[in-house]
Amino acid sequence: MISVRMPLWLRVISLAGVVLLCTAAGLYGYRWYSRPVTLTVAVGSIDGEAASAMSAIANQLVSDGASVRLKVIDTGTAVESGKQFAAGAVDLAAVRGDVGDVSKAQAIVVLSHMTVLLIAPPGSSIDSISKLKGQTVGVLGGDANAKIVDVLNNAYDLARNKTVFRNLSLPDARKAVQSKQVNALLVVIPLTGKYIALVKGFFPQGTKATPVLIPIDAAAAIADGNRAYESFDVPKGTLRGSPPVPDDDVTTLRTSLYLVAQKSLSTDVATNLTQSILKVRRELLRENPLFAQITSPSTDADAYLPVHPGALAVYNGTTQSFLDEYSNYIYLGPMILGGIASVLAAAWKFLGIGQPQFREGPLDTLYGLARRIRTVSFESELSAIEDEIDNILKGERLKAEAGDENAVDPATLNVVAHRLENLVHDRRAALLAKPPIVSVA
Repeated sequence: MISVRMPLWLRVISLAGVVLLCTAAGLYGYRWYSRPVTLTVAVGSIDGEAASAMSAIANQLVSDGASVRLKVIDTGTAVESGKQFAAGAVDLAAVRGDVGDVSKAQAIVVLSHMTVLLIAPPGSSIDSISKLKGQTVGVLGGDANAKIVDVLNNAYDLARNKTVFRNLSLPDARKAVQSKQVNALLVVIPLTGKYIALVKGFFPQGTKATPVLIPIDAAAAIADGNRAYESFDVPKGTLRGSPPVPDDDVTTLRTSLYLVAQKSLSTDVATNLTQSILKVRRELLRENPLFAQITSPSTDADAYLPVHPGALAVYNGTTQSFLDEYSNYIYLGPMILGGIASVLAAAWKFLGIGQPQFREGPLDTLYGLARRIRTVSFESELSAIEDEIDNILKGERLKAEAGDENAVDPATLNVVAHRLENLVHDRRAALLAKPPIVSVA
C-alpha cells in the first residue's frame, strides 16, 4: 500500500492559502469586533444650543476613535425629541424628565440640571406667586414647559386667580417684557453664565435695574407629588448684579435633562457610550462650561428614571474586562472546536478522501500465482507461470541492487519462490498422472 501525496509545489500553495485564509478571517473578526457602533440621538431646544452641544460630543467621539459614534438629529424642541424617542425612531434622545413619555427610557447620563425661574422686571412689586393674581406670565419654551404651568396652577390655584400664561418665542421675549405685555417670565434653564446673561438681557439694564426672582415656596410639596422635579435653592447672587440678585437663596423647582436610551440597547454598547461621554466631558469642559453639568443619574432602585444596566455598571464600578466577559467562551471554544474537528476527521475518513490507495506489489502477485497453479489444466500453463515467477524475482533483484527501499527482502522472496516451485512440481505431477484423453473418430 502506498499513500497518494500531492506534489510539493501544490502542498506549499495549499499551506500558504490556508495561512492567508486564517489571517484574513482573524483580521475580519477583529475589525468586526472593534467596529464603531453608530447610534441615532434626537435632541432639540428653542435656542439650538442642545443640538450644538451634542454635535460637539459626537465630533469628539470621532476624534477619540471611540467605539460608539453618534448621529445627531436636531428636532428643534425637547418635546419633539421625546416624541421620536417614544416612537422608537431613534436609539437615544436628550429629554427632560418632565416632558413627554419616558416610560421606555433608561438613563445614560444627566446632561444638565434645568432650573425653573419665575422672574419679574426690575422695580416690579411682584415678589411672590400670590401677587401674580390677574397678571400675565410669559412662558419661554411653550409646550416644553406646559407641565410646569399645570403644576403651578394646581399648587397655587392660579387659574382661579385669573393668572394668564402666555407662550413666547425667544425673539419676542424682550419686546413682550419691555412693552409690559407680560408681568413676569417663566424660564427653565441651566444655571450657566451664557443662559443667565440671556435671561438678564430680556429686562432693562442699569445699575439699579435688577430683576426680581420670585420664589416657589411650595417646591418641596410639588416635588413630593411630581417625581420629575426636586426642590432647589438658587444660590445668592446667581443673577449677579450689585447688589447681588437674589440677595438670598431662593427656593424653586429643578428638573433634569437626561440622555436616555431604549431598553433594547445592548449592555456593552451602553457601557462604552457612558465611558466615552464621561471622557469627552473632561476633554470639552474648557471649551464649554455647560459640559460641567454632565453627571451620573441617580442609581437608586426607586429613581425616577432607571439607569440602563450598561451605564449602571460604569457607575458601580462593575464593568467586566474582555477576559471576564468572554472567559466561558475562551474556555469552551477549544473544546467545541476540537469536537467539531474530530467529527470532520471521521467524516473525511468515512468518505475515503486522501486515504492511501491499494496497489498490488510483487508479493501479492506471487501469492496470486499460487491460486492459479492449483487450477491450471495444462502443463504449458505451468511453464508460463514459471516464467512470470522468474521475471518477478529478477525485477526485485535489480531493484535491490539499485538501492530501492521498496524492494522486497531477498529472504522473503526465496521462501515464497520455494513454495511456488513445490506447488508447480506437485501440479505437474498431478497432470502427468491423469490418463490421456482419447478422441473417438
